[in-house]
Amino acid sequence: MDATAAKGFIDRVWDAEVIPELTRYIRIPNKSPAFDPDWAAHGHMDAAVAQFAAWAGGKLEGVEGARLEVVRLEGRTPVIFVEIPGEGEATALLYGHLDKQPEMTGWAEGFGPWDPVLKDGKLYGRGGADDGYALFGALTAILALKRQGVAHAPCAILIEACEESGSYDLPAYVDHLAPRIGSPSLVVCLDSGCANYDQLWLTTSLRGLAGGAMTVRVLEEGVHSGDASGVVPSSFRILRSLLSRLEDEATGDIRPAEFYAQVPPGRVAEAKAAAAALGAEVYSKFPFAPGVRPATDDPAELILNRTWRPTLSVTGFEGAPRIQDAGNVLRPFTAAKLSVRLPPSLDAEAASQRLKALLEADPPYGAQVTFEPEQSGAGWNAPALATWLRASIDRASQAAFGRDAAMMGEGGSIPFMGMLGEKFPAAQFVVTGVLGPHSNAHGPNEFLHIGMGKAVTLAVAQVLADHLASG
Repeated sequence: MDATAAKGFIDRVWDAEVIPELTRYIRIPNKSPAFDPDWAAHGHMDAAVAQFAAWAGGKLEGVEGARLEVVRLEGRTPVIFVEIPGEGEATALLYGHLDKQPEMTGWAEGFGPWDPVLKDGKLYGRGGADDGYALFGALTAILALKRQGVAHAPCAILIEACEESGSYDLPAYVDHLAPRIGSPSLVVCLDSGCANYDQLWLTTSLRGLAGGAMTVRVLEEGVHSGDASGVVPSSFRILRSLLSRLEDEATGDIRPAEFYAQVPPGRVAEAKAAAAALGAEVYSKFPFAPGVRPATDDPAELILNRTWRPTLSVTGFEGAPRIQDAGNVLRPFTAAKLSVRLPPSLDAEAASQRLKALLEADPPYGAQVTFEPEQSGAGWNAPALATWLRASIDRASQAAFGRDAAMMGEGGSIPFMGMLGEKFPAAQFVVTGVLGPHSNAHGPNEFLHIGMGKAVTLAVAQVLADHLASG
């Protein structure tokens, strides 16, 4: 592949087509089903799917044998499935998603989740980086090869609409499409992150996830706090004590040993290498409030904390009024949404059941305590890189950035990767993405770093060219 020519083509497609398409897409509030149970009636997901399919279908005109289909199984979110013929027996599968996280508060003035803003080489708005760009990047990478007459293996692109809800619809589609997917020897996932915007980052592991809603009820209705406090136990205090069974509130460490897994020595070495390269960038990318410090001042330990160790986040509360509306009332219940990130190699379903048992057992004062699991997702630990792929990602990073690639685990969860890891144990995986410092996926002011999007597209083209050459 002529990297200079490929870069020119990719840059032109991004500037003329991809950025305008993503701008339109950001305006669509196609929240994932977990956040919009009436998604089918609202029609936003169908609108996003139709937009993506129309663009991709237009780009595939004239590509002999190419096929695009919006696949719909009864009662499930749709997927976009693209097949592009190629040479050789090996196949490549490229993955992304188009469903979005909910709005979140705290957007800067003039910015919003459904209001695209292009500023300083960044496209702000929900979903562009996480990861609406994936279809556009994957298809543009393949077309860059075809424009030069560079051979590649047969490729399939799979874009789902349920990832932010745990990909619970995806296994049915993978089974349904199995004859057409085949047994890929290369899987490219564009739903991950990067530690900087200066080189290609390969994700080597992903944490699992166990989450759900915990409710503590002590009364049928609220009562005067002066009358009841000291007699009726506080639902908040009980919830706080139950969470202490799971988490040491002084350190953030998860208490039960069964939520841990042994960190492979190779991943420890990777964390130390990444920490040496990044230094304070490991934590400075986060918008700390003034005076707040990270959990430790050791960057390698911070990397291991967010990639191989379990953690608890309380992501939502119910049962309490706003402060300005709060009277002197002892509230009847407190509910919290819990998100527990798990080591990549841990059984997420077993951990979810253990979490339920831990929180519900023998509640203080006989309080009514329930934990309803809402989602669990397996983590993933990448297989060892083949020699050709190790050389290819460095070649791709040099072509796109002028620097070798870097590797690190990610703290997030992509259930699809664990599923594919089990289905295709012999496949090689390139898990990468554009979610870097301050891009703030799921939060306010989320943005797509356009230069990174273009560079990742070029890197994918190089890897696909090398994949066929590897035999």
